[in-house]
Amino acid sequence: MTLQDSIRFFTEESHIMPGLSVACGTADKAITALGGLADEDTGAPLTADSIFDLASLTKLFTGLLVMHLREVGRLDLDKPVTAYAPQFCRLDNVTVGQVLGFEVALTTTARVDTQTTPEAGRTLLFDIRPGVVTGRAYSDMHAMVLKHVIEGAAQEDYAALLNRCILVPLGMRNTHLIVPKERRSLCVSCNNEHRIERGQYILRSGILPGTPHDPKARVLSPEPCGHAGLFSTAGDMVKLCQGLLRYDVISRDSLLFMSRNRTGHLRPDGSYQQYLGAQCYVKHPVQRHSEVPVYESDKAISLSGFTGHHLSVDVETGVFALFLGNRVQNRLTVLVPEAGKSITDYGLAADGTGRILWPDGTWIDSSVNYVYQKDAHFHQAVANEMGLQPNTTASTVRL
Repeated sequence: MTLQDSIRFFTEESHIMPGLSVACGTADKAITALGGLADEDTGAPLTADSIFDLASLTKLFTGLLVMHLREVGRLDLDKPVTAYAPQFCRLDNVTVGQVLGFEVALTTTARVDTQTTPEAGRTLLFDIRPGVVTGRAYSDMHAMVLKHVIEGAAQEDYAALLNRCILVPLGMRNTHLIVPKERRSLCVSCNNEHRIERGQYILRSGILPGTPHDPKARVLSPEPCGHAGLFSTAGDMVKLCQGLLRYDVISRDSLLFMSRNRTGHLRPDGSYQQYLGAQCYVKHPVQRHSEVPVYESDKAISLSGFTGHHLSVDVETGVFALFLGNRVQNRLTVLVPEAGKSITDYGLAADGTGRILWPDGTWIDSSVNYVYQKDAHFHQAVANEMGLQPNTTASTVRL
């Protein structure tokens, strides 16, 4: 299996997504491939210039900025959030480190994405409350708080710091918080997302090129959010991965710090809590639940993005893997069955692939549970291209 085989599976065989760009390599070597469509409605092909909505991969940039400020002595992870962002008055007993590592639950009294103005969204965000993590630890809210912590510690706008510390040094000229008007035609479409949630059929349309797919980021736009909203090309994201492996962004020690497990553990019922590091996923003991591929070690950091992405960088093996797809446009992305039903009752295969009949009579391809296809149809291709073997060094110890 090659990277091109991976692209064919996702775009032509399963129809999970219209287009896909993938890459893998080391600090000084990259293997790349791409194929499919950037916009299924217009027929525009995916190219090297195509600009992806990075979605939650934005959190990696936020985590890196926190680590940079820590390295230069501008940010102490043991200090409370309010030492740098006093507007979060309810987080005076929560440390920056706890927020960075998802070690505390953060909740608002209403959903940010239901607010009608940026001002209302920020007011709600600044009233965020801490709690105990009892279920899913991963959340957008932590990066949204950290964005303001970063600005308070640096005394500099998030966008300016991002450019100065990451984008300009790495030559990432095609990465944007606000996509220039003349480049929006290059954006991969995220329009017409379909969802089925407990019998309710939902169509999300009207997402214009260069507009964040994430609804919270759209509410707060054009202000950067920390959790989503960045746009980039595959070439620029390869530059990021290679820059991280060369320690051009943060030091090796800081990358290792990010890869420490802060939340994962075995629960009394035999299930596992999520394994998360500093604004990233870390190696999980059960591969099916791991965003870190099997050929990478427990010194790897990884993130995914709802619009169809994966990025992982491993300090120990010196390997990166990058998957930038579009599993949103004209696709069923989420299926939450009604009580007593499973996804197969809606006509999908057990793995989430297939098509469903929408109430208007159109057939919609599914990208439901697509993440579980990546090990067999992307990471296996990376392992083959790079000559890699499974890495069994993952730790189950909570640090």
